[in-house]
Amino acid sequence: MKNQNSSGKLAGASIFAAIAASLCCITPVLALLAGTSGFASTFSWLEPARPYLIGLTVAVLGFAWYQKLKPQKTNAIDCACDEDDKTPFIQSKGFLGIVTFFAVLMLAFPNYAHIFYSSNDKKEVVIVNASDIQTEIFDVKGMTCNGCASHVENDVNRLPGIVKVDASYEEATAKVEFDKTKVSLAQIEEAINGTGYKVIGKK
Repeated sequence: MKNQNSSGKLAGASIFAAIAASLCCITPVLALLAGTSGFASTFSWLEPARPYLIGLTVAVLGFAWYQKLKPQKTNAIDCACDEDDKTPFIQSKGFLGIVTFFAVLMLAFPNYAHIFYSSNDKKEVVIVNASDIQTEIFDVKGMTCNGCASHVENDVNRLPGIVKVDASYEEATAKVEFDKTKVSLAQIEEAINGTGYKVIGKK
């Protein structure tokens, strides 16, 4: 019975660690859905701890499965035979399986976060004069995953006159191609800052 109680606590701990590991990437999507993109980078400070949180999740889940699958001692089986029928779902292998699936889903979130943002490819841009097209590279602080970069691209692309936006969290940049007669550098910078990330300069 003690092992069953501990497995429930381990499952809860693994969910917490998995969510914390990807919180920096989940927050921008939640901000987009809620229409309050300003707090998108609130948890970007967690990014350096992500490898440790992933390790903690794997370790906790591994131990929980070990506790659940290890052979019981004979006297423990004799004592628990009447209690097995009453085992709550939260302490079952099925629940642990659901927790494991959810944890993997959360840990992998940065890899598929971009699907929540609209594609720039669908935007039609009419270029009247090619000489009006300008390209600027902004240094952006606070992006920690592809989801963050997609968030920046999504918000900048809403401005008029934007031809193309390529944000990269690895390089901490946002490359913007735009029609300078329809949108200004200040407006683009304001759109990037509005996501919660910060323009710290231009290249």
